[in-house]
Amino acid sequence: MKSKREELVDRLSNNGYVKSESVKKAILKVPREEFMPHENRPYAYIDQPLPIGKGQTISAPHMVAMICEKLDLKEGMKILEIGSGFGYNAAVVAEIIGPEGHLFTTERIEYLAKTAEENLKRTGYNNVTVLHIDGTKGYPEEAPYDRIYATASAPKVPKPLKEQLKVGGRLLTPIGSDNYFQELVCLFRVSENEFKTHKLGGVVFVPMIGEHGWPEK
Repeated sequence: MKSKREELVDRLSNNGYVKSESVKKAILKVPREEFMPHENRPYAYIDQPLPIGKGQTISAPHMVAMICEKLDLKEGMKILEIGSGFGYNAAVVAEIIGPEGHLFTTERIEYLAKTAEENLKRTGYNNVTVLHIDGTKGYPEEAPYDRIYATASAPKVPKPLKEQLKVGGRLLTPIGSDNYFQELVCLFRVSENEFKTHKLGGVVFVPMIGEHGWPEK
């Protein structure tokens, strides 16, 4: 008999969200229930976003799978994530890039940053550094990055994130209004001054608050 996690991955594969073996293995490995509030753990393997407090959500598993597939992650990469939440997306990415890779994840809400750090340490993801900072500024101390992605939507791609992306790298972020309906956009850095943009369809994310995002209300 299959576990709920195995059933979820089967559904994601059948619906075309999981395409690669690396993403499949990562989602099978990471215990999503360990990255949610206790009251929501019974719903861990339902494919939908769920509240984690402070007006934030844990992304639906199909969105996490889509992000990982579109980023084309490889072992050993250095990654920057904007929006740690409770750390689930970071754990899936960390599983794919392996111990030789490293993920730096930023979170503006102190409670979430502390919780994400505790969750990631408890589940053994030592290749992730959680930073309680304004993620719209990126993290120049470790730039450039092979991949950058955001789990919140900005009015436009924050300039610091573009600057901190390696030539040949990819940047994935929701762009659009702050009313929870946006377009998922992937930028490829072709050269020092040239980016190619691909639109990947409509998504629903919380707003990215910060100097290069939306103002705090």
